[in-house]
Amino acid sequence: MTGAAGFIGSHLCERLLGDGHEVVGVDNFSTFYERGRKEENLHAAQASPRFVLREVDLAVADIGAGLGDCDGVFHLAAQAGVRGSWGETFDIYTRDNIVATQRLLEALRFNRIPAVLASSSSVYGNAAQLPASEDAPLAPMSPYGLTKLAVEQLVRIYVAQYGLDVVSLRYFTVFGPRQRPDMAFTRFLTAALTGGVVHVLGDGHQTRDFTYVSDAVDATVRALGGPRGAVYNVGGGSPASIEAVLALVTVISGAALTVDHQAFAAGDVTHTWADTSRARRELGWRPRVSLDDGLRAHLDWVASTLSAAAA
Repeated sequence: MTGAAGFIGSHLCERLLGDGHEVVGVDNFSTFYERGRKEENLHAAQASPRFVLREVDLAVADIGAGLGDCDGVFHLAAQAGVRGSWGETFDIYTRDNIVATQRLLEALRFNRIPAVLASSSSVYGNAAQLPASEDAPLAPMSPYGLTKLAVEQLVRIYVAQYGLDVVSLRYFTVFGPRQRPDMAFTRFLTAALTGGVVHVLGDGHQTRDFTYVSDAVDATVRALGGPRGAVYNVGGGSPASIEAVLALVTVISGAALTVDHQAFAAGDVTHTWADTSRARRELGWRPRVSLDDGLRAHLDWVASTLSAAAA
């Protein structure tokens, strides 16, 4: 599994180990955020004798040599983040998203192993009709979204030309314990617990289809071996505005928030909402964790992280 030390990847490692599998985790420990957080993500997985971690850069490594004994591949490694994809850093996105994926697809071509690839709701841009189905027009609004669409197109090409068994998942705003420090929920909850200022990009009326991490992981596991070339939305099913999220943070934390509204960020879309009927029908998947319950678990994790850092 690639991206093993990341937010979703580390949870997926634990799910697979819990299901009795042997897991080879791959990560390049990019500098997008500090390595220590990623190493902490893997503490539970590394306690298992059935887990092996390999520090590998997919853009340059001999990937095929490590696939021979694998029954399936989960490709979650990527350079994430809409706002960081503009300007001179775009080459990082093309390298870690497009080039790395193309090299992995080449390795899969010769090893004939089924795979699941992580894409993003960013491929839709500002969808004209909501909830957005997988057949909706794709018009990303950011260089990051463009690279994820390019990755999906690479998969389509390799499926058509070489018959690869690859499924793509479009994740919608995943949250929960271990969420990246730059993402909204982690920032909001940290500010609530520390008395800091909550910085909100935009007026707060924008909405997102928030998906709890265990639901994203469950969809990912179910997708392995799914219909060749299929694409599925993975969303929580209950869009909420940022204003509504902040109100919920106030309730569950008991803290009065100081909110600083800033300009909308380039590339951020106004609304997202996933039509998940295809995943429900073909994968037997459905989201199970509500925004309220998931945010409370996220809060507990942020609190424990802050306590550990202060010790």
